[in-house]
Amino acid sequence: MNLYDRDIANILLARALRLPILLIGDIERGGIFAQVFGTIQLLPDDIRPLVKGIIVNKFRGDPALFDPGVRILEDITGVPVLGVIPWAEIPLPSEDSLSLGDKRAAEGPVRIAIIRLPHISNFTDFEPLERFIPVDYVDPGQGLAGYDCVIIPGTKNTVEDLAVLHESGAAGEIRRARNRGIPVIGICGGFQMLGREIHDQGIEGGHGVYPGLGLLSAITRFARYEKTTRQVRVQANPVGPILPGMGEVTGYEIHMGETERGEDKEAFSGDGAVSPDGLVFGTYLHGLFQNESAVHALVAYLYRRKGLEFGGDPAFRGTPLPVRKGHAEASSDKNPEGQDLYDQLADLFEAHLDMEKILSFFAEESV
Repeated sequence: MNLYDRDIANILLARALRLPILLIGDIERGGIFAQVFGTIQLLPDDIRPLVKGIIVNKFRGDPALFDPGVRILEDITGVPVLGVIPWAEIPLPSEDSLSLGDKRAAEGPVRIAIIRLPHISNFTDFEPLERFIPVDYVDPGQGLAGYDCVIIPGTKNTVEDLAVLHESGAAGEIRRARNRGIPVIGICGGFQMLGREIHDQGIEGGHGVYPGLGLLSAITRFARYEKTTRQVRVQANPVGPILPGMGEVTGYEIHMGETERGEDKEAFSGDGAVSPDGLVFGTYLHGLFQNESAVHALVAYLYRRKGLEFGGDPAFRGTPLPVRKGHAEASSDKNPEGQDLYDQLADLFEAHLDMEKILSFFAEESV
């Protein structure tokens, strides 16, 4: 409610264009009646009449069991329920970090720890790894013993999250993992943290020089408000046991700051840095693990390190996420039967929603 005066995506857009609103309640999280009724009642007076329908999402079990709930929702809100969408295992990328709370720790012969930074961003970079291997999001300060790889992800504020790593003891845990021969990988802000120092001229935090983790010799400078955004295609450099198997990969950069590599070699052509033994590397490349070759190179090495054989089959979870099949193709977004995931989602909606009624709202608006 405190954001209504500047909520461009929802309230202000609806107010300006008088758009019909469909309110979707997530029954999986519980409290569906309070969610829906409370939201409608707390909308501004001029926005509330625009709510034309309610949709109940992620229902587990027989939808007929919720028929009384549908009637209750309609009675207390005066708004029709246009459908109850069942829970479905469609492996779409997560929308935002709220979904991290839905992830559960898993067991397996090889495990990856991703540091759950307070300002974590682009965590969907790592969802393709979940197809093959247990991936845990570990809070700063939590022990890293028992993990076979540590990844530091992107962040919306490198300086603040780096301070958290030092204050929580996570920096020491990461260094100890490195000393045990555990691979440590940094993506974007995580790459910046792996370096020797970060020089900030008041862009991300206060003016100052902030010590990094010191696992790479890189120095990052935040000197101006300028963001790098570009799609890239790069070649992994043949350093160490992991990068050579990645070959050519594609992804995108979106970051603040400029990084000087120092004495370390490039991890990829024109990007990143890698330690002499190849077990620590950082890159600005988001979407690295959307490339099948990158997933296979990392996971196969982790298996070999423990004397195990990795065959490449997604036997761990059996719910494949989109992975680029080679550098020349975009993410296929296909399920195992070859159907487009978003078509599958559309089919689910059409089967369980009153699409005729929903489309009529827009027909009325266009008259």
